[in-house]
Amino acid sequence: MSKRLPALESLRVLEACARHANFTRAAAELGVTPAAVSLRIRDLEAELGVALFRRSGPSVTPTEAGAALAGRMAKALGLIRSAVEECRDAADGLRVTAVPTFAMRWLTPRLAAYHALPDAVPIRLDVSAELRPAGGFDIAIRTGDGGWPGFDATALMPVDATPMLSPALAARLSSPADLAALPLLPHDGWRRWFREAGVEAPALRFYADDYPTHELDAAAAIEGAGVALLSPRLFGALMRDGKLVQPFPHVISGPAAHHILLRPGEARPAVLRFRAWLEEEARRPDAG
Repeated sequence: MSKRLPALESLRVLEACARHANFTRAAAELGVTPAAVSLRIRDLEAELGVALFRRSGPSVTPTEAGAALAGRMAKALGLIRSAVEECRDAADGLRVTAVPTFAMRWLTPRLAAYHALPDAVPIRLDVSAELRPAGGFDIAIRTGDGGWPGFDATALMPVDATPMLSPALAARLSSPADLAALPLLPHDGWRRWFREAGVEAPALRFYADDYPTHELDAAAAIEGAGVALLSPRLFGALMRDGKLVQPFPHVISGPAAHHILLRPGEARPAVLRFRAWLEEEARRPDAG
């Protein structure tokens, strides 16, 4: 009896047959005829000198030897598949899509740290407020309350917000109630912020323009146009640089959150490692 290893294709056929317990279904998965599968198994049994299946009409049952070999082959094929996918990921890069403000203020400044990791892969970043079709990305970062049909969503961090304004405007303030006298850049969370800050139902005066992104709100606030309700996580750098001031400590948080979206059953190592890296970065004390 030969000591050389059987052909990998024969072992792949064995694994599929054991998993399906049916030569016809295994053939359909492999894209060959049932006769070709049957011949492969007969040749493999002859080559190994051991029965691998017991036949009973259209159904087949692995023998003890066949089940043991098929189980190990399933693990081996999984390792091969992961290695191939990881190689492809390294060559093609990960397609990451993120909403504009999150991409600019949180993700992009951290990518240099990601690329310093030994297992990092190139990132192809798409910036869009719209969710791309499932086949158009590997990882999506979107903001909302969850419930994206057809995707596995992992909450990364809650959406937070607090008033920010230019140092010149901030000099006029002595209490949270004083904010109501200033033009406020439109945001759905203003009444909640005042309520939680202990200011009961003030009359609010909103700035005339309603900008489509928080990035534009921040730019207007820097110029002294009014007070923006912004995320200290995302816009902390502007406060550290002295361009904006957070006059009061209260921050509203949730229920919306920034989420990582993956396709169901995603198992590519590079994708899962990038998700784990995002989660680790979000847990850092200096994540803001």
